[in-house]
Amino acid sequence: MSKFALTIQSRSTRGLVAAIAGYLSEHGCNITDSAQFDDLESGTFFMRMSFSAETGAELGALAEGFAAVAEPFGMDYAFHDEAARMKVIIMVSRFGHCLNDLLYRWRIGALPIDIVAVISNHMDYQKVVVNHDIPFHCIKVTKENKPQAEARMMDVVEETGADLIVLARYMQILSDAMCRKMSGRIINIHHSFLPSFKGANPYKQAYERGVKLIGATSHYVTSDLDEGPIIEQDTVRVTHAQSAEDYVSLGRDVESQVLARAVHAHIHKRVLLNGNKTVVFPASPGSYASERMG
Repeated sequence: MSKFALTIQSRSTRGLVAAIAGYLSEHGCNITDSAQFDDLESGTFFMRMSFSAETGAELGALAEGFAAVAEPFGMDYAFHDEAARMKVIIMVSRFGHCLNDLLYRWRIGALPIDIVAVISNHMDYQKVVVNHDIPFHCIKVTKENKPQAEARMMDVVEETGADLIVLARYMQILSDAMCRKMSGRIINIHHSFLPSFKGANPYKQAYERGVKLIGATSHYVTSDLDEGPIIEQDTVRVTHAQSAEDYVSLGRDVESQVLARAVHAHIHKRVLLNGNKTVVFPASPGSYASERMG
């Protein structure tokens, strides 16, 4: 039995859900999970449905036939094979906690993706990556060679057919051109102190200010540095009794968890862009996708 997902973005109007459900029913499909959101401010409707095709209906035929249903409502829609694994490139610099966490979740099946390459501007994690039988590309980046370096990165993207780039603490700013070309397909992680604690040693700055909560934010990358649409966030409480080193350790843990949850939501087509924001549908309670991602 084939398992598919359907994502929809449309102007909000009566009859949408009935038309969608009716089409799937007519083609021998059984809806197993459905989530929707009506943005009253923008008048935009968002939906994600999981369904099984019990009669052997093919994804391409379903998508082609759905055009007649979508056109009167002005729907933007996409059908997805839930068994298909997204091709992912991970980029990292010298902090490896997020990379190691993603590799572990991938290895145990908690992140059902194909990691087709790891790109770094340093050699620190070459052995770790190669030991996982994943191609490693060291691409040095300087002010002088940045266009050439990014061209090499894009060559890797095109050669591997990667659908997503994950910046697992990659400490280089991507150009506006690369951000535009990969719009909605680059996910980043950063500590949630921005803009309060910018620059070097943000956790030390937070410690010196006596903050009580530290956290992390994962978002899509845009040309506006660290201001792209937010996918996932979390915090952890700290106290006066903890050291700056404790802040760093706790911060790395929450960064790893938040990035993994953001990637998980993206690969399962549960994130829909809504202007400068996102609509993030939760995983169904009975699915493995609700798995202990943190």
